[in-house]
Amino acid sequence: MTQSPAISPHAGRTLTVRILIGMSLGILVGVVLNLIAPASHAPGEPPAVPDHWLHHWLTDGVFWLAGQAFLRLLQVIVIPLVLISLICGTAAMEDVVKVGRVGGKTLVLYLATTAMAITLAISLALLVKPGAGFPLVADVAFEAAPAPALREVLLDIVPANVFTAMAQGQMLPIIVFAIFFGLALTMAGEPGRRLLAVLQDANAVVLKLVWIVMLLAPYGVFALIARTFATQGFGAFAPLMRYFGLVLLTLAIHALVVYPLLLKTLAKLDPRRFLAKMREVQLFAFSTASSNATIPVTFRVVVDKLGVKSSIAAFSVPLGATVNMDGTAIMQGVATVFIAQVYGIELSAGQLLTVVLTATLASIGTAGVPAVGLIMLALVLQQAALPVAGVGLILGIDRILDMARTAVNVTGDCMVACVVARSENELDREVFDARGVD
Repeated sequence: MTQSPAISPHAGRTLTVRILIGMSLGILVGVVLNLIAPASHAPGEPPAVPDHWLHHWLTDGVFWLAGQAFLRLLQVIVIPLVLISLICGTAAMEDVVKVGRVGGKTLVLYLATTAMAITLAISLALLVKPGAGFPLVADVAFEAAPAPALREVLLDIVPANVFTAMAQGQMLPIIVFAIFFGLALTMAGEPGRRLLAVLQDANAVVLKLVWIVMLLAPYGVFALIARTFATQGFGAFAPLMRYFGLVLLTLAIHALVVYPLLLKTLAKLDPRRFLAKMREVQLFAFSTASSNATIPVTFRVVVDKLGVKSSIAAFSVPLGATVNMDGTAIMQGVATVFIAQVYGIELSAGQLLTVVLTATLASIGTAGVPAVGLIMLALVLQQAALPVAGVGLILGIDRILDMARTAVNVTGDCMVACVVARSENELDREVFDARGVD
């Protein structure tokens, strides 16, 4: 199976450091711009760009253009990377039973960690009570999109037209098509082997393209971070500090305690080594706030630094970017309790169980794109019979939290990939145990 392009430790370390420098400079520039022209916020209102020529020219001009151009470069390589690598990975397994076994393990682990995440979030929120005494604003509003029926969600997983799915960035239909195509290659005999050889060469070229795009990452990260901090401001944080702090604390516990415990228990791997090698993925996910956009980086780190074989990584990484929403589930758990407390609603055991089940199941088929957590939260509130308008209370600060929870999501993707690979004897311990390049 084709590995990702050979990268020297020095090159990998340099890229991670450059991304970190780009993020730090972006935060600094963004904060300075916001001090020059502070953004005004009110509960229920998204941040507004101040009417200042320099601020407007940079945030809506230079930073917006550079950031969006970089995201488009990432988006254009995600679909070829997922499609080709997953076809090659499935065909490389050469066993239909193994494909089902790996897929089953991966999906069960993703759903289990999501359920753990939201249970942890609800428990801490009930203990801390972030919404107690919060001044409710009467005109807070949020219009929720209608939730699709369960049968529609399940049917949308099966592709009617794979080219339409690729054009619209629908990951689950692409994953399903790639798995079936990979199985067909395995079963086709000699013609399948010839075509697989061509696809493996194409996979090597796509991975090289990923590395080329990654050379631009520090500049794209700078633009995205600078614009976020320039437009966010600090006014929105004061009244929501308890909610904001609790979400961050829960995210940290899940990423630094729950994941390492699962990794140690299920795979007998060193959590410290794992976390040390996750910095590049976490920084990138934080900057883009998109699990899908981070797929190229996640895949490279999982294979080159954590030692997961490409056949497993090609399956687990794109699936995780679509169905693994642990960070989002944490936000939903804390936000649900927060909104209920703000409105003075006592949550019953049945409502809490509904929140856990809905958030866990809603993660399947949810696109790994920025701000999708708010859409999922509206669905959870509807199912729990809570005021959907309460989502408007947290709109002003959700962008920063979206970035943080995406970093947790991709950490979970990598953890599950390692556990599944270890269980299938498809993890190179020498690569995993080697000192990280960060």
